[in-house]
Amino acid sequence: MSRTRKVVWSLLGAAVLLGAAAWVFQKPISVRVLEQVARKNVGRNIIPDLPDGLHLALCGTGSPFPDPTRAGPCSAIIAGDRLFIVDTGEGSARTLGYMGIPAAKIEAILLTHFHSDHIDGMGPFLLQRWGVGTAQTPTPVYGPTGVDRVVSGFRAAYALDFGYRVAHHTEKIMPPGGSGGKGMPFALPAVGQGDSVVVLDDKGLKITAFRVDHLPIEPAVGYRFDYKGRSVVISGDTKVAASLVAAAKDTDILVHEALQPNLVKILETQFADHQMNNMAQVMHDILNYHTTPEEAAQQATKAGARQLVLNHIVPPLPLRYAYPAFLGDAAKYYDKPITVGEDGMFFSLPAGSTAINTQRLY
Repeated sequence: MSRTRKVVWSLLGAAVLLGAAAWVFQKPISVRVLEQVARKNVGRNIIPDLPDGLHLALCGTGSPFPDPTRAGPCSAIIAGDRLFIVDTGEGSARTLGYMGIPAAKIEAILLTHFHSDHIDGMGPFLLQRWGVGTAQTPTPVYGPTGVDRVVSGFRAAYALDFGYRVAHHTEKIMPPGGSGGKGMPFALPAVGQGDSVVVLDDKGLKITAFRVDHLPIEPAVGYRFDYKGRSVVISGDTKVAASLVAAAKDTDILVHEALQPNLVKILETQFADHQMNNMAQVMHDILNYHTTPEEAAQQATKAGARQLVLNHIVPPLPLRYAYPAFLGDAAKYYDKPITVGEDGMFFSLPAGSTAINTQRLY
């Protein structure tokens, strides 16, 4: 037998032995791996290690479309050591956990409007803040007029579940008073008398809600967060709106929704070709109350925003290779960084600095 054949047979034999060993020791190996994963992730909390400042986590950059890489709309804002959630799209609580940001630490949730894709993931946030954080009071949920109806609906839907958990784990672990949410409605000024209202102004953090244009969905708002000289603006769902430009003036980061009509029209054609006429009509209708990437870029330029981050991505983009087609001519209208938002992205704005530091947390 030649030396080469001996080497080949030796390698094959070693591979067989390794495979056999892996099979025989499958259970103990799996247990060891799970122990290591648990040790790394249980109790993970990045917030205490962050520099003082304003931080943005993208916990959901998707839309109502099925998208394996994007949860429903959700942004987390960390101001100092305080955690706020803007919108609670489906799957976003899991994304937040993957990023090492515990939902148990949420101070409040803020809703931009009441379309299903912006609220359908609220339940897990409320449950984690209650059960993991042992909250003594319901989670404050801020929003425009109508938010109390939404929160009451979730409380009714989860009422049996809340009772089961108290009965099983005892009131010490699941204090009944901490279950669910508490609607915190605010009213915008009448049309023509202003477009914004301060929702919270406390300990150096100012949160301002401002009117956007998502008609016929009304009310609909965006939010501006200001903390120690740094700022983040979240548009919510809107078409081009002067009120957004005013609210986003000189902001560090503008997080803006984006829909690319050229790509949506492809879906409209396919739905029509498959005689799915209802969905074809929906694809046509959604074009008139969202913002294109090019329009978002123009808005960012008018506002003087330092960075534009696109979210609520429509339609789903299966590969980053599709990003240029999605962005279209946006770069012609905005000469600063444009980021197509992805779940897991994290932006850090240290106080006393002009830096915008970006990383992936999962």
